[in-house]
Amino acid sequence: MPGTTARKQNRSRMVKAVAAVAGASLVLAACGSTKDTGASSAGGGGGTGKVGVILPLLTSPFWQSYNDYVPKMADSEGVDALKTVNSNSDPSQQITDINNQLNQGVKGLVVAPLDSAAIEAGLDQAERKGVPVVAVDVAPDKGKVAMVVRANNVAYGEKACQYLGEQIPSGKVVQIMGDLASVNGRDRSEAFRACVKKNFPKLKVLEIPAKWESDTAASKLDTLLNANPDIKGIYMQAGGVYLAPTLQTLKSKGMLKKAGQAGHITIVSNDGIPQEYDAIRKGEIDATVSQPADLYAKYGMYYIKAAMEGKTFEPGPTDHDSTIVKLPSGILEDQLPAPLVTKDNVDDPELWGNTVK
Repeated sequence: MPGTTARKQNRSRMVKAVAAVAGASLVLAACGSTKDTGASSAGGGGGTGKVGVILPLLTSPFWQSYNDYVPKMADSEGVDALKTVNSNSDPSQQITDINNQLNQGVKGLVVAPLDSAAIEAGLDQAERKGVPVVAVDVAPDKGKVAMVVRANNVAYGEKACQYLGEQIPSGKVVQIMGDLASVNGRDRSEAFRACVKKNFPKLKVLEIPAKWESDTAASKLDTLLNANPDIKGIYMQAGGVYLAPTLQTLKSKGMLKKAGQAGHITIVSNDGIPQEYDAIRKGEIDATVSQPADLYAKYGMYYIKAAMEGKTFEPGPTDHDSTIVKLPSGILEDQLPAPLVTKDNVDDPELWGNTVK
């Protein structure tokens, strides 16, 4: 998610301005039963009507894949989805995109929030118009959504920690973090840090706040490696934006050694994109956590249709190998499975990353 510091500051001011116009939010918890409870007046379109789908960005192969899945899953779930809208890594633009979709008369929204706090302004707009929203990938801090469709991001950080800890007895490891304005970046960072401290005290964690920006990751990794050429492991929180710059930076320094070679730096990623699988096969990285782009699209459509019909859910196991949990905010989240992929299972045909070109 590239951008300059000045641009980021300007975005921040824009987001605050939008939030101020939106006013105070109503924090309402989603609730119900894992069994359909029938229609209610809460549905935005009585089960019918156009659905808007808003993407956070399209510069990552992960979101490109999700974008490709959306029309297919909309068709399979019987949802009349409009062409997707790309907010282009700009939280304030995402609020504008939500407002534009509402002005077009959509009866439901599926949104992948860029900023867990800033998205509240857009959620408030949708609530005032009686339009249900399903959040995908990122949970909002506040605001009303019918469901969050997301994998357990705490588990992402823990799985990366566990893998690195088992491979590296001691030494320095780096986590290239996402945007800490996003709950995903916070969950992955805090979980990795806590797991290392608890289970692998001989590892020293160095951190790069990279805001989902590939150029920031490359620049800061280059600087960090100059000061710490003895790095033994790297955890990339988003392969879609960090894989290429990380490998290029290591290669430029003569530090990209294949698995099994002396000096190999153990690398764990998040996303499950085809490029990561190719890197695992080549021995350039060692593992990734497969974030289910296909299931994000499928269940985003499933839950928005249910919300438009007035159906509700409650915490507990689902019929699709996941668990609905209630977040501290009171919002419900369907935590979809996200398996660890290594050289042992990288060719599994069931992995979504092996089903796309």
